[in-house]
Amino acid sequence: MKLIFVNNKTASKAKIFDFNSLAHIGIASVILGIPMSLGLFIGHKVTDFKWENLFQNTLAEMEVQIANQRDNVDAQKEELEDSLNAMTVKLAQLRYRIVRLDALGEELTNVAEIDQREFSFSQEPGLGGPNSLNTDRSVSNPINIDRYSEKFADLEHAVLGQETQLNVLKSILADKYLRSEQTIAGKPVRRGWMSSDYGMRTDPFHGKRQWHAGVDFAGRKGDDIVSIGSGVITYSGVKSGYGLMVEITHNDGFVTRYAHNDKNVVELGSTVKKGQVIAKMGSSGRSTGPHVHLEVHKNGRTVDPSSYINRTIR
Repeated sequence: MKLIFVNNKTASKAKIFDFNSLAHIGIASVILGIPMSLGLFIGHKVTDFKWENLFQNTLAEMEVQIANQRDNVDAQKEELEDSLNAMTVKLAQLRYRIVRLDALGEELTNVAEIDQREFSFSQEPGLGGPNSLNTDRSVSNPINIDRYSEKFADLEHAVLGQETQLNVLKSILADKYLRSEQTIAGKPVRRGWMSSDYGMRTDPFHGKRQWHAGVDFAGRKGDDIVSIGSGVITYSGVKSGYGLMVEITHNDGFVTRYAHNDKNVVELGSTVKKGQVIAKMGSSGRSTGPHVHLEVHKNGRTVDPSSYINRTIR
């Protein structure tokens, strides 16, 4: 192969290169290879520059995303810590409520004289039932919210059970208090002694045997006379033989009378509670000295007040 170079000025002098020789081939390679190598080098540099910019931009974007995620994690961690602190406070409050309920329940049980085995506030009431959810409690993590939820559920369940027992106990106490108020029981005086029994006795005025329809409690003039049951005042005034008297009508056909008073402090038609002062002790009517004559009537007939004076409310 030959390559001919012609000069316009000296057209007669043309240069002929014969590529058949190795020397000529080397020269041609150098002449043609330099531009090609330069182009490849420049192209490679441009490509490296583009990839470097792309890598740097991607790296910067990843750093921004990581920073944002770190901020989000910190915020969520702070929120979780606040939630855990709040849950801890609530757990403490629930435990405090349980302790208070235990103490109150035991005190009320003792006051009500109820068997401790029926209302044991220190033990949770027996409950049960199938579990509709298949949960694996062996799976746990450092901050197990489910574990806290179970704690809350257990404590709230305990509080609910104790509050239920307290409501039942309050109902029992209310019924017992109502029965106690309505039941005829106790003494008509806060101090004093029984000076005369119910039944046949020797009359202090004429010395003959005569029926005594009540019991007498001796004391000092002006001592308080109290009602032995709640009811309505159906008489307050002077009655022959009784002197100044108070009569109270109770439930279940009971009527009580308090006689020989020095002064009545209740009015006709008013309601009184058990233990309320209704009169002052005196010696009015057919009496030998300061005392109160107590009568108990059941369905219109007198009964022995002694059985009601020593009566125990259960």
